[in-house]
Amino acid sequence: MYSRKVRFLGYRFFRNIKGWDNIWYESTRCVNDRGKGGVVVSRKVRFGLIFSLLPVMVVIIGLFAGGVLMAIGQSLGYFSPTGESGPTLRHYLAIAVDREFRNSLRVTLLFGGLATFLAAAGGMLLALVLRRLAMRQRLVGLLIQIPLAVPHLSTAIVLIYLLSPSGLAARVLHWVGVIGVPDDFPLLINDQAGIGIVLAYLLKELPFVTIMILTLLSRIGEDLEEVARTLGATAWQRFRYVTLPMIAPAALSSSLLVFAFIIGAFETPYLLGRPYPAMVSVVAQRRYMDPDLTMRPGAIAMAVLLSVLTTGLVWLYLKLAQRWSGIERPLFF
Repeated sequence: MYSRKVRFLGYRFFRNIKGWDNIWYESTRCVNDRGKGGVVVSRKVRFGLIFSLLPVMVVIIGLFAGGVLMAIGQSLGYFSPTGESGPTLRHYLAIAVDREFRNSLRVTLLFGGLATFLAAAGGMLLALVLRRLAMRQRLVGLLIQIPLAVPHLSTAIVLIYLLSPSGLAARVLHWVGVIGVPDDFPLLINDQAGIGIVLAYLLKELPFVTIMILTLLSRIGEDLEEVARTLGATAWQRFRYVTLPMIAPAALSSSLLVFAFIIGAFETPYLLGRPYPAMVSVVAQRRYMDPDLTMRPGAIAMAVLLSVLTTGLVWLYLKLAQRWSGIERPLFF
């Protein structure tokens, strides 16, 4: 017999309030092949679903796995255009002592982490503020989703037209007399601090995090918070021990997606960042497209190292978040 117990809600929201002991709200759901608490899916139906998806999955997995294996092979020296035909780690060793790569990696992690933190914190705050309004007015949810339909490339171009020294904002401030000449406008695009990159990702990813958290809040409701309020919990205690554990799965999962996307993206840092130090994706793309084919294995090695590093950071982030927030398992991974 196959049996699985899925614990999907467990919240301890305050301790020793007015003499009460620790209060736990926990719901469990059992799913097994006899249908106790769940829905039975016959083996025939399961195999039918698997075989119906098999052609598509073979193509997708084959292309993905083939590309990954080819990239790893070329980074290890199996690259015939340069005369390499044997396994070697010299491209990885060269990257390890490459000053440009180290600076690019530092910038990538800094910009990606900052943009992810601001998007997660801002999305959480916005979702809590708009929670009741979004439940009453569907238009609110629609307005939040509009930025999701705008490509990152378009967002970067709009920011260039608005915030560059010759952009619309500089011209307007010069026209009203706030600045003497448009060049007096602060440098927000192609700046060393990466303000333009972080701002572009914040405008795109904050609505995504907000939608994820709003969806979870609308499904859970406010019953637990009302019970906590009735038992005397303060606003901070309700947030710390009730609301925060409820929205943590959505916040963690969405922030993981945002971080993984940002550190591997190319177009936004290419348009809004500086040539040096650039993010790793920009450096790898520039070296990959270099006419000198001897640069290509090193560029691929950069991409492979970035993927491995991303996987490791995601795993560490999940472990720490699980320990700090008390969540048994995120929405994925």
